[in-house]
Amino acid sequence: MNVLVTGASRGLGLEFVKQYAEEGATVFACCRDPGASKPLKRVSDEAGGKVSLHGLDVADAQSIARLAESFGDEPIDLLINNAGIYGPKEQAAGNMDFAVWAETFAVNTMAPLQMAQAFRRNLKKGRDKKLITITSGMGSTAYHSGDYFAYRSSKAAVNNVMHGLSLAWKDDDIIVTLIHPGWVKTDMGGPNATLEPHQSIAGMRKVIARLTAKDSGKFLDYSGKELPW
Repeated sequence: MNVLVTGASRGLGLEFVKQYAEEGATVFACCRDPGASKPLKRVSDEAGGKVSLHGLDVADAQSIARLAESFGDEPIDLLINNAGIYGPKEQAAGNMDFAVWAETFAVNTMAPLQMAQAFRRNLKKGRDKKLITITSGMGSTAYHSGDYFAYRSSKAAVNNVMHGLSLAWKDDDIIVTLIHPGWVKTDMGGPNATLEPHQSIAGMRKVIARLTAKDSGKFLDYSGKELPW
């Protein structure tokens, strides 16, 4: 199985790379500066050639285009849009850093669609044809609260985008699914989170493995539970 992971240098992305490599998959690990991540390099060195490292800035459309061009017609069975940011320090109703809010949308909302477009032909050539975007329960309007406007809105927006893409690409047989990883102990989730990265990724991998066409367009959590929009 060929797996492409964005945001692979740390946290959830690094754990995705590690677990899929241990499973025997060929993993294309993408991040802004692969050489700067010692943990990622260690995973790659121990994978016996199964993990390749690729420079990618998902906020840069040209970087995405260059990466896609380098892949040519290489089949991709599973593309995981994992790269994401939490947004500005000031993102409340009365205090918003609008410039960084725009950056948050570029990374969390627009980049996943740009990745999908750039690697559409590779996914169509893949066996599993699965496009997964790591989202957040904070993007659910049903769970909304009056804080973290930038992050919440960017995740709500990518949920909407990927749901639409699942309909637009239905004839491609590409399964487009959104998954909330839970509250995980990463740089973003913080030390008080309830899940370790290996637990979240193990759960998501089980969900991903059993996805079928009927799951395209759904918003799930790491246990497979369907979440409200």
